[in-house]
Amino acid sequence: MLVDRRDKRYMVHLQPGATFHFHGGHVGHDALIGADEGVEVDTSKGYRLVAYRPRLVDHIMQMPRSTAIIYPKDIAAILLWADIYPGATVFESGVGSGALTLALLRAVGPSGRVIAYEQRPEFIARARANVEAFLGECPNLVIHERDTYQGIDERDLDRVLLDLPEPWQVVASAAEALRPGGFLCAYSPSTTQVQATVQALRAHGFGDVETLETLYRPWHVQGQSVRPVQQMVGHTGFLTFARRLGGPAAPVEEPPDAAEPDGEQRASDAL
Repeated sequence: MLVDRRDKRYMVHLQPGATFHFHGGHVGHDALIGADEGVEVDTSKGYRLVAYRPRLVDHIMQMPRSTAIIYPKDIAAILLWADIYPGATVFESGVGSGALTLALLRAVGPSGRVIAYEQRPEFIARARANVEAFLGECPNLVIHERDTYQGIDERDLDRVLLDLPEPWQVVASAAEALRPGGFLCAYSPSTTQVQATVQALRAHGFGDVETLETLYRPWHVQGQSVRPVQQMVGHTGFLTFARRLGGPAAPVEEPPDAAEPDGEQRASDAL
């Protein structure tokens, strides 16, 4: 990854004898191959670039996409709140362009496994290309071309991650596929999806249910100017987490809305 003086970033796949061209001139790849990270190089026009090895977040934001991705701010929360650990067997419903898949593979490590269901073969090809471009070959990634709504065949899974329009339709199957104590995480853009998912979770043997969202607001710090940047990454989706209980659970009735005032309070409010 090459970074210029204005903090603009350029992803470059280094090849012997090749040259990187941009508005600030050009620089040969040979000047970078084998150099230390953080090395500074000057282009043909005197522009200074700093070369770093890309982070996973850099690769995710720059890689080719076939679909919308789960953003890094949400991926970070998923890895911690769903407690993705080395050696875990994780199920993913739909690989899309492979953003979450990349993070999962690195989190579970070579001793873990990521099993995914994806209906569209072109998405599978794109995701595998993006994964291998950053991690190389991953024999512990297994992708089946199939519909998650038809059920999950695997058993004793440690984690189930659902990025589907109607995750509540998969909750019953996920309950059978997860081991006791295993986590389920559902990514949903709307509150109506969250509500239906939480109701299904409570009716199918899940506890410790929590829904959250993450907001990302970077800051500009330059001399005496210290302020939030003008644009932030706000709402992208809600994350719902739950744990599989050790035995069958009866549906849990929703408690009364604590914010609903009683008749006397409503009358005084009306006045």
